[in-house]
Amino acid sequence: MKAQRKPLILVLITIVIAAIVALVAWGTKGKEEAKEVKSLPPVTGQPVLGDEKAKVTVTEFGDYKCPACKAWGERIFPQLQADYIDSGKVKFSYVNVLFHGDESLLAALASEAVYKQNPEAFWNFHKEVYKQQPESHDDVWINEDLLTQIAKETVPNLDEMRFAADMKSREITSLIGEDEKLVQAYNVQLTPTIAVNGKVLEDPYDYEKLTELIEEALQ
Repeated sequence: MKAQRKPLILVLITIVIAAIVALVAWGTKGKEEAKEVKSLPPVTGQPVLGDEKAKVTVTEFGDYKCPACKAWGERIFPQLQADYIDSGKVKFSYVNVLFHGDESLLAALASEAVYKQNPEAFWNFHKEVYKQQPESHDDVWINEDLLTQIAKETVPNLDEMRFAADMKSREITSLIGEDEKLVQAYNVQLTPTIAVNGKVLEDPYDYEKLTELIEEALQ
C-alpha cells in the first residue's frame, strides 16, 4: 500500500512546486511590466526643445562625459528632431546624470547656469560640450575654462561673471539635486536612458522601437 502511495505523493509535490513556480513567475512578470511605465518625468524647470504643448515627451537621461550619449546625440537625435520635434508632435527634455564624477557634475552645473541665463542658447551649448568630448572619455577634459569658452561661443552676450557665480550657487546646485532624484526614481543604470512619456526604451539606439512608442503615445 505504501509503495503505491509514494508515486502519487511525488506527483502531487511536483504539481504543487510547478504551481508555486508559475505563480512566482507571473508575479515577477507583473512587477516588471509595472516598472516599464512610470509617471511622466516633470519638465518644469528642465531644458525643453520643441512645442511645450506637445502630447509626447521624450526624455534623455544623459551624462556629458558619456561617449554613448555623444553617439546617441549624433546618430539618433537628429532623426528624432526631424521626424517629431520640429513638427511639434514631440517635446524633448534632458536630465543630467553624474555617473562620471566631478567632470560630469561640472558640466551639468555649467549647462544649468547657461539655461538660467539664456534658455534659448542651452541646446547650442549642450551640443558643443558633447562635440568637445575626446575619443577616450577616460581622459580628463572637462574644466571650468573649457566650459566658459564654450559658453562664450554659444551664448549671445554672455555675462561671464554671472555664469561663474551661478555655477557655484545654491540654486543651480539644487537643480542638479532634482535631476539626481529623477535618476533615482527611474532607476537609471546606464546612459543614455531614453523615456517616452515615462516608458523607458530598452535599447536607446533602436529608433524603430522609439518611433513605435511615440506613435502609440500620439494615439
